[in-house]
Amino acid sequence: MTERALGKSGLSIRPFVLGGNVFGMTADRAASFAILDRFVERGGGMIDTADVYSAWVPGHKGGESETMMGQWLKASGARDKVLVATKVGMMPGGLKPDRIREAVQGSLDRLGVDVIDLYFAHKDDPDVPLDEMLGAFGELIDAGTVRAIGASNYSAERLGEALRVADDKGLPRFTVVQPELNLLDRAQYEGALQRLCIDEGLGVITYFSLASGYLSGKYRGIDDLGKSPRGARVGPYMEGNGPAVLVVMDGIAGETGATLSQIALAWVAAQPGVSAPIASATSVEQLDEIMASERLTLTDEQLEALTKAG
Repeated sequence: MTERALGKSGLSIRPFVLGGNVFGMTADRAASFAILDRFVERGGGMIDTADVYSAWVPGHKGGESETMMGQWLKASGARDKVLVATKVGMMPGGLKPDRIREAVQGSLDRLGVDVIDLYFAHKDDPDVPLDEMLGAFGELIDAGTVRAIGASNYSAERLGEALRVADDKGLPRFTVVQPELNLLDRAQYEGALQRLCIDEGLGVITYFSLASGYLSGKYRGIDDLGKSPRGARVGPYMEGNGPAVLVVMDGIAGETGATLSQIALAWVAAQPGVSAPIASATSVEQLDEIMASERLTLTDEQLEALTKAG
C-alpha cells in the first residue's frame, strides 16, 4: 500500500487512520487489544485519539482512550510500528499555554510514550492569542516531545490567521488539519478551508467519515436507531439527502462488490486535499471491512454520482 505524505509534517500515512475514540468506551480491553493487534497486522499506520476521549461517558473523566492505547503499546511492543496522534483543547483550560504543557504530559504518561507524532489543537480557542498558543506548541517541538502539530475544527479564516502569525513570528506552523467530512457533512471542509489546505500544502485527515455510522447502511429507518448507542445521532440523516445517498451507494455496491462503508471512505479519500479518512471499529471484523476501503478506487462517474447525491 502506497503511503501519502501528510502535508509538510514529515510524516507519511496510508489512506486510512484508525479512530481511537471507542477504546475504553464501546470497546473494552479485550476488543481494543484485538482491534489494535489486527490494525498492526494489516500494516496500519496512524491511530488518532484525544485527551477528552471519553469524558462524556458517566463515570469517565477523559483519558480513557489514551490509557487503553498505552496499555496496548506496552503489551504489544508495537510503538515503532504506529504513529500516534492525540489532541488538546476540549478540556477545561482550552489552549492556554499552561494547559497545553500540563495536558501533553498527561497524554505522554497515559500513552506511555516519549514523543507524540502529531499533536492537535482540538478546537480553536479565541480567548488565547495565537502566538501564545503556537509558542507553547513550539516548546514541545523543541523539547522533542511532539513531532508535528495540527489544527482540528478551525475555520479557514482562523487557520489562515494562525499560519500568518507563525510565519511572521517564527513559530511552528500547523501542518495537518482535521475537519469533519463525509458525504452528508461537507460544509466544514469544502470551499475556503479546502482551498487553503491545498494552497498551503497541509495534510488533511477527516473525522466522522462514516457520518456516525449512517453511511454504513445499517440505519434505514426509525426502527434501526436502537441498533447501537450511536443510533440517536443518525436520526437527522434520515431526512434530507441521506436516503438518496444510500440509494446511489447501493447501486455502486452492486457494481463493485464493495460495502457501503468502504464506498463512503473511498469517496472521502478521493477528495482533493484529503490525506486519509479516520474511522473507528469496535470489532476485528469491522476493522477488516473498513480497512479494505484503502484498495477501493471509485470511477470518476461513481464519485460524481455520490457527490451530486450528497
